[in-house]
Amino acid sequence: MSFKAGIITQARIGSTRLPGKVLKKINSSSLLDYHIRGLKKSGLPVVVATSDLEVDKAIVDFCEHIGVDYFRGSESDVLSRFYHTALKYKFDIVIRVTSDCPLVDGALIKSGLEQSGILQKKNLYVSNALKRTYPRGYDFEIFSFDMLKDAYENAKEPHEREHVTPYIYKKAVANNRNFDVLAKEDFSSFRLTVDTQEDFNLIEILIRDFHADSLSLEGVLEVLGRNPGLKEINADIVQKPLI
Repeated sequence: MSFKAGIITQARIGSTRLPGKVLKKINSSSLLDYHIRGLKKSGLPVVVATSDLEVDKAIVDFCEHIGVDYFRGSESDVLSRFYHTALKYKFDIVIRVTSDCPLVDGALIKSGLEQSGILQKKNLYVSNALKRTYPRGYDFEIFSFDMLKDAYENAKEPHEREHVTPYIYKKAVANNRNFDVLAKEDFSSFRLTVDTQEDFNLIEILIRDFHADSLSLEGVLEVLGRNPGLKEINADIVQKPLI
């Protein structure tokens, strides 16, 4: 038996380090536009989960303009937002990504989905970020709706509600129901997500000068290998901790 899988990406205007980043433009397209295009390469349904704050009406307008599905929910309780999005769109298997990853590779997500066997096993937590070998900016997590519902009903800590999956992966690891998607080499030192102006500057160069939005992860890594100075643009940026 197989199950319906869909991608849910969280997006909002608010950002402490780079406000409005998802709608910042490179070559006349927003980061969110590049992100959605990359996700659609998976061939899976894509839904944007945004907040019900007035400022995030801009996200809704964008979704309606390009014809992508969306859901509005709690700004702070992102776990609740994900649960109700998955419930509305009847996803048996949920793939979680975040919209600050404009170069996300949909083919990589599809490969992880198929490689893990979750479409048959269902109650499994799959990720390429728990044991990080992929660059930041290509993260995905896959889990069943049942696991999401369990977290929605039982997760109590604020960071569990804000970050969606801590309750899910801690329980999965404890019960040996996790699957790590690993790269053939360790590329974890590369940072291709956007949280600061330095991050944006790197992505802008990659898209403007190297057409990175049309490249697979392997293609982007090849560009970075040929141009080692690019990595230094945001090398000093420290990822914000979950707690």
